[in-house]
Amino acid sequence: MAFTSSQPIDLLYDAARRGEVAVIRQLLQNPQLDLNAQNGKGHSALILATYDDHLDAARLLIERGADLNLQDASGNTALMGVAFKGYADIARLLIEAGADLNRTNGNGGTALMFATLFGRNEIVKILLDAGADATLKDVRGLTALHLAGQQGNEEAWKLLGGSDDE
Repeated sequence: MAFTSSQPIDLLYDAARRGEVAVIRQLLQNPQLDLNAQNGKGHSALILATYDDHLDAARLLIERGADLNLQDASGNTALMGVAFKGYADIARLLIEAGADLNRTNGNGGTALMFATLFGRNEIVKILLDAGADATLKDVRGLTALHLAGQQGNEEAWKLLGGSDDE
């Protein structure tokens, strides 16, 4: 079967979404395949693998040179997505590989803000331990500490340096 130029990348997106490491490995043998190509939503294969919690697929894509800091159409990175969803192992993988901890999306949000907002406190701790900047503000002027307070997330509040006096 002859492939059109878009078919191999579509196959890569599907394999990443499903975590099919063997298929990804086979597709990446094609030297013309752009590992960092993005679909209509701005999702790359790495973003798709991480958003669907496929650690081994994400690891392979990173090893092959996937851009850790590509942003989707909303400005979100793979790290922001896993912070939102709570995938701690993939968060560690991305951080160890050098993902930008403080990259902001279109609303000024960071991975730390997502983790805080959605109660992903293990990831809050991981990000802080890795050096994420808790003082960054989103477009509304809110920091992760503000978000923890708004959500009543006491654990994140304490991790972010909030005190009982505030």
